[in-house]
Amino acid sequence: MMKFNNLRCVLSAATVFALLFASSAVAEDKKPIDIAIADGDVTLSAPGQWEKKEPRNRIIEVEIAVPAVEGDEVDGRLTIMQAGGSVEDNIGRWIGQFKQPDGKPTGDRAVIDEKEIAGQKVHTVDISGTFADRRGPFAPAVQRENYRMLGAIIVTEDHGQQFIKLYGPRKTIAANEEAFSTFLNSLKVK
Repeated sequence: MMKFNNLRCVLSAATVFALLFASSAVAEDKKPIDIAIADGDVTLSAPGQWEKKEPRNRIIEVEIAVPAVEGDEVDGRLTIMQAGGSVEDNIGRWIGQFKQPDGKPTGDRAVIDEKEIAGQKVHTVDISGTFADRRGPFAPAVQRENYRMLGAIIVTEDHGQQFIKLYGPRKTIAANEEAFSTFLNSLKVK
């Protein structure tokens, strides 16, 4: 009986190792998604596990689905678009898309930062709460509880402002927070 138990342990360990190796090999096989905006002068590299989609509307230049984590039913959505207006006004608009369950101001809870990436100013925003999700700028909003948004406004001297939003169920966004940071840090500007 002792030999059988040892053999079973060796086989179990080998099986676990094979499954871990296979799953990591699959993840490594997914090549990053190259994103080019502003006539190709601004580029970013998204994780291969994310999936490029047809944008929901003409305002959005790039749209990417970020796979939902276990327990979430909806994928995260990353959008990239170019727009005008001040950085402050646009951050205020993003904050206005969220309400807090306790009724307190979302702006008091939003985490806003500014950094430099690839020689460009990048303003970042982290917001959580109930999100007013719209299929387009004039469509009625669907209220999505327990949502989170990671946003970035890249201010370039020669190519305008690029607006990046990753939003979705809080757990899915939390699981992709590091990937979003890596995505922003892949920025290159000609």
